[in-house]
Amino acid sequence: MTLLYSEVEEELRAAVRAVLADRCPPAAVLARAESEPYDPSLWKTLAVDVGVAGLLVPEEYGGAGATASEAAVVLEELGRGVAPVPFFTSSVLATYALVRAAAGTSVGAGAVGELLGRLAEGRATAALVVPFAASPYRPWPVRGGVSAAGERLPGSGAGGETRLSGSVAGVAGADVADVLIVPVPGADGTAVLHMVEREAAAVEAVPSLDLTRPVATVTLDGAPGVRLGEVDLAEVLRFGAGLLASEQLGVAEWCLETTLAYVKERRQFARPVGSFQAVKHRLADLWLDVVRARAAARAAVSDGAEDDGKASGEASVAAGPDPVAVAVAQAWNGGVAVHVAEEAVQLHGGIGMTWEHPVHLFLKRAKADEIALGTPGDHRGALASLAGVPGPGLVGEPVSGPE
Repeated sequence: MTLLYSEVEEELRAAVRAVLADRCPPAAVLARAESEPYDPSLWKTLAVDVGVAGLLVPEEYGGAGATASEAAVVLEELGRGVAPVPFFTSSVLATYALVRAAAGTSVGAGAVGELLGRLAEGRATAALVVPFAASPYRPWPVRGGVSAAGERLPGSGAGGETRLSGSVAGVAGADVADVLIVPVPGADGTAVLHMVEREAAAVEAVPSLDLTRPVATVTLDGAPGVRLGEVDLAEVLRFGAGLLASEQLGVAEWCLETTLAYVKERRQFARPVGSFQAVKHRLADLWLDVVRARAAARAAVSDGAEDDGKASGEASVAAGPDPVAVAVAQAWNGGVAVHVAEEAVQLHGGIGMTWEHPVHLFLKRAKADEIALGTPGDHRGALASLAGVPGPGLVGEPVSGPE
């Protein structure tokens, strides 16, 4: 395992950063945050021209067959720009669920492969219909859920089509998705994935703390769904949590770098604010926190990318994330991103408290990410269980780590 960035990853970073600098500066994100945050033109450029949409899609389905490390680099840059694109919801969460379904079944393999091809080419986006606040360590379903009526529709084919009914709140990316990937509780803790076209569902956007990543309530009332295969939903959410740590790292890096530049220019008592010892100490502490967050985020995606897998060209996502590394990354990075963003607001002084400065977007993204896919407390409890040591007391149902 290495925590360093490869040459390919640095090239990918440079490509994504150049596009975001040209098309998606923070001021542009702020200007459209309350009206239409999603930027379809930007997503088309990233998905098709840069090719980020197919990073995690295996080569046999038309994707790049990349590892989680490459996807993490993209998320770092998107976090640095709070970019309003569905990369995490579509190209990470939904795509990984489909890849796992394709690897574990032959029943809906044709439908899964066709959908993965569409996602890889940027012709469609998908959303995994689970609450964004769902935890990998909680029983499924977390809130609400969808049930299958078991009715086989005429001309359903080998995969089979079923009528799906139910409602799931707080689904990220559903408002802009072309296809909904709906998990239905199956046997032995697994979930059976079904593909539902966006037009067959009622998707109602609801107010979200993060203005750049809206959430919605998805309601199905006898909607036709194509059965794709079974997945371990906890593993899918754990994989997403591991990669989310890289987005949190990007948010923290932008806040620290922007604050550092500001305090060098802002002057009080004829001196730069950054020259005061108290400010220096606060920034030094933040820098140490971010460095640790980078190590944790890289470990969460590097543990699955063994050298043998890279040498043979196989995607590391097939092996799944390391539970300990994911728990460590989320237990640390969630709080770090929020803390650095809060310090950025304070050290920017009066301008940091205004709506006109984009720093509040980063604070909101950091806070929304902190409670997404398991809170830091959830991950600390799971880490204690995995390490075999007494964990912190949690309110309500106890949290247990994966087997």
